[in-house]
Amino acid sequence: MKLPCQLIVWNVLPAIRAAIAEELNTMGVSQLEAARLLDMTPSAISQYRTGKRGYRIVFEGRVKESINRLAQDLGAGQVDDLAARICEICGQIREENDLEGSCARET
Repeated sequence: MKLPCQLIVWNVLPAIRAAIAEELNTMGVSQLEAARLLDMTPSAISQYRTGKRGYRIVFEGRVKESINRLAQDLGAGQVDDLAARICEICGQIREENDLEGSCARET
């Protein structure tokens, strides 16, 4: 049996990071700058952008809007707590997919 938190860690979080990296790329943010903004290595950003990581989920609706808004805020230097913002997105996903209790950090 897979716990909901396993699904979040192995599938949802990488997909959120991939979506943010893709949105930053669309905005013209370099791979190096995206890595700095997301506190990751440039090679991780490359893997997200090329579909080697985080490719299993495609977001739509409210979640996609939240991801796009986060990427825009990152690009504008308006994100004080990246973890909290990602947790908010995770919370939206959990609500939409009835995965309550699957994340230790509640929003």
